[in-house]
Amino acid sequence: MDCKSAIIGLGNPGPKYEQTRHNVGFMLVDHLLAMAGERRNMQLERIEESGDYELWRLRLAGAYRLLAKPMTYMNLSGKAVARICGRHGLAPDQTLVVHDELDLALGRLKLKKGGGNNGHNGLKSIEEHLGTPDFFRLRVGIGRPATRFADVSAWVLEPFAGTDSAHLPAIMTHAIKGLDIFYRRGLPLAVQHVNGFTLDTADDETASQS
Repeated sequence: MDCKSAIIGLGNPGPKYEQTRHNVGFMLVDHLLAMAGERRNMQLERIEESGDYELWRLRLAGAYRLLAKPMTYMNLSGKAVARICGRHGLAPDQTLVVHDELDLALGRLKLKKGGGNNGHNGLKSIEEHLGTPDFFRLRVGIGRPATRFADVSAWVLEPFAGTDSAHLPAIMTHAIKGLDIFYRRGLPLAVQHVNGFTLDTADDETASQS
């Protein structure tokens, strides 16, 4: 059963990091797993391969996809990503990485192919192990600390709190819809959907569904 692509959420393993800003990639994977657990047509299946990552197969947007969480800690994410791609015959442009982005405010999303790593150690590791930056990225905004001289390393490892935490389900739902559009209809339409999202959009969508 061939998989056409892989969605890889970045984060750090263990309960200490579960709700932290650096783990939004893991959060999106968890959101997809919960969705697939409720929808039999997504045909979710756990794949046991390596201690370097957790891996699942599911049906999304009309085809089978791999869904993964590297268990190597953020700075060594590329080791797991390269191993997944190698074992399953996936090229870099068949790989989509979901990660936190300091330079986007909370509630902003951006989908793109390639580009720089902006100091993100997970992306840097993936580029090194794949030998190219030309994989797709779904950037999930976490914003920067309000204080200019705050320790960014500590900021990304702090948990989401209060209203920020309350916004996460809407952000994840919109991001996953964007992935569905990407795989069904291509990058331009997916970018239009994903990049146009704001927390005001989320409020409007919630109101229209109530």
